Amino acid sequence: MATAPGAPALPLFYNDLQPLSSDQHADYRIRPADKAPFLANQHAVPLTVEEFPLVARRMPIVFAVGDDPVPLALMGLNEGVNVFMDADGKLLDLDTYVPAYVRRYPYLLAKLRPESEELSLCFDPSSDTIGAFEDGERLFENGQPSELTKSILQFAEQFEQAGQKTAAFVKELKEYDLLIDGEVSIQPDNAAQPFVYRGFQMVDEKKLADLRGDQLRKMAQSGMLPLIYAHLFSLSLMRDVFAKQMANGQAPQQPAPIEAANA
Repeated sequence: MATAPGAPALPLFYNDLQPLSSDQHADYRIRPADKAPFLANQHAVPLTVEEFPLVARRMPIVFAVGDDPVPLALMGLNEGVNVFMDADGKLLDLDTYVPAYVRRYPYLLAKLRPESEELSLCFDPSSDTIGAFEDGERLFENGQPSELTKSILQFAEQFEQAGQKTAAFVKELKEYDLLIDGEVSIQPDNAAQPFVYRGFQMVDEKKLADLRGDQLRKMAQSGMLPLIYAHLFSLSLMRDVFAKQMANGQAPQQPAPIEAANA
């Protein structure tokens, strides 16, 4: 269900990357966007730990499978399903929190050369929000980054910092051996058997409770413990997301004997 998103070559959502240049893109502008069509059929979006309290109000938070388990916000329980967006990529409820990973697109800090440690502001040229338009806000003025471009760079830098904190959080979870394979069973009314969703990781509450007092105290002081509980409490929202899928006709009508389709 929740596998690590994105192709190896490019991150999730990105089709191409170009470094933003005052020479090549001097006449580029940004158009405001009120929808995200690239998100309409995406069921899992990467998160930073700083977003856990906001996301946990409406979406389940899980961890991807694999050696580097990225935190994910589940916007649907099946591939290709997003219960928070319409078919055009517009929010069904404007109060829904949109993860920073989505808001960062089409921009990204990236290394232009593998051997370099320097990160450059890049963008996805396939996005219809940036280009040599007649309208929109300028990215450069008199050969210098505009205030808008500076704010985009600042947001991208903040996202990178949040990503480092998130990686450290996940590393500690692994060191404490708290992550286990997750499973959620949902039994709808009038269904012969439950829908069983697997393919993600979650924190083991029993292992958490069995930690030593000094370990728990350290986690509480670092702010790690509240984040873990935000994740655990959010898992109950899987049933809410499932109910929305059923109401929209987006859930399998008959579950497989062991696992739900695409689980």
